[in-house]
Order: sequence, then C-alpha cells, then structure tokens
Amino acid sequence: MRPADRRSKILELVQQSARVTVDELAEGLDISRETVRRDLVLLSEQGLLRKFHGGATTAPTTQSAHESPLDERRATARLEKIRIGKKAAKLFQPGDSILINCGTTTIFFAEQLAQHGPFTIMTNATPVAAEMWKAPQRGPVYLMGGSYFGDAFETLGAQVVEQIQKIHADHAVLAVGSVSSAGKIMDYSVDEAHVARAMTESARSITVLADSSKLNRNALIQICGPERIDRLITDKPVEAALASVLKLAGVEIIVADEEA
Repeated sequence: MRPADRRSKILELVQQSARVTVDELAEGLDISRETVRRDLVLLSEQGLLRKFHGGATTAPTTQSAHESPLDERRATARLEKIRIGKKAAKLFQPGDSILINCGTTTIFFAEQLAQHGPFTIMTNATPVAAEMWKAPQRGPVYLMGGSYFGDAFETLGAQVVEQIQKIHADHAVLAVGSVSSAGKIMDYSVDEAHVARAMTESARSITVLADSSKLNRNALIQICGPERIDRLITDKPVEAALASVLKLAGVEIIVADEEA
C-alpha cells in the first residue's frame, strides 16, 4: 500500500470510529506500530486528526469565524511554523524593542528569538513572556495587564490596548488569522484584532508571520491593509496574484524554506 493510500485509510478509520488506538490501526492495516505512529504525527501536523498518546481522534470542526484553542492550533502546520519562527528570529538585532502578540507562530518565534538577544519585549501572551524570560541574555520583558483569556494564554481588552498605545517600539511581530486575496491582514477574534491593530500603530516596522494555509483566506475582522506592514514571512512561495498585491503595497515577502 502506498503511503498516501495508507494515510487516507487511517483517516477513514479515524472518522468512522471517532477514536482509534495505534494497536487497532496496526492490526487493521497489517502495518507496524511505528509506521502508524509516524503517520499519525504527520496527519496531526496537517490538522487532519488529533493525536493522543496511544492513538488518535477526529480533528475539531473548522468554522470560518472561529479558531480552535491554542493547544490544538499549535499542532497544526507545526513544522512550517517552526521554520517561520527560525527565519524571523534572525531578522532582529540585539537591543531592538519588539511588540509581540499571541499566536502559535509567535510562540515558536519567541523560542528562537530568545537565542539572539537581548531584546526589550512587550507582549500580551504569557507563553511569549515565558520563552523570553528563559533567554540566555535576557532583556526587559513586559507583560500587558488586562482581562485574561485562558484558552489562548493571553490578556485582552481595553486595558491592553491602552497600554500598547503608549508604546513606541522598533518592531511589532504579529501572528494573524489570515491574509486575504486583497492583502488585508485579518483575524477571527475581535478582541485579538484590536490588540494587533494597536501594535501596528505603535511600532515603526511590522512583520506578519503566517503559514501558507492562512493565505488567500478571509477571517472575521480586518487588522490593517497591506500598506501598513513591512514584511510577510511564510513557508511557501506566495501565489502570484497575492504576491503582486503585496509587492505593490511595498511588502517584502520572505519564504522560510527548510534551511531556515
């Protein structure tokens, strides 16, 4: 059985039963448990199912106006997000002041950025603050106070926006919900969009991190137009029409390949 056919069969079995174990899949498909585990990791990274210790279950249903909780989103396109984070971390200089919002890609970015410091970090994301606190050469780390949203480990609301508006940072690095075909930077959460928009208005340079699955898609609310951002870092070459829109707006497109 070809690998692609085998993975399609695994997905079919998961969808039929909602929850299956590695042993059940290995026996049913007459393959090794190690092969099953590798396939489950790959399918989980693609967001096609949810892997757990010893098996897998169906992936959460995706709706256009909602994103899944942060822990679930971290498993989606994980390798691509890690590459984006590595590429982005190399673009900043020690001593830079950086606003960073909450998102799975910015968490991976923070893990890498911590190795290149020191930086002055201002964020509404507790995982980002935690990663930067562990930096070998740590600079100041400021966590915005506000209403705590535990599903995404972030603070939100008017207090956060007001604090950001008083800041004049060198850079803002944003994880976003989508980049539309018109180049609009968008998000699924109104509160998160307000925070991201405030960051774009309080930094001299804006870098957007978005894996290719988020391109040419619409979300609920616009953060800003393409003319406001300076760089888009993604994992694959951008489709020609969108690339043209972004370049006309002065956006530098950076592709994080496997060597990033």
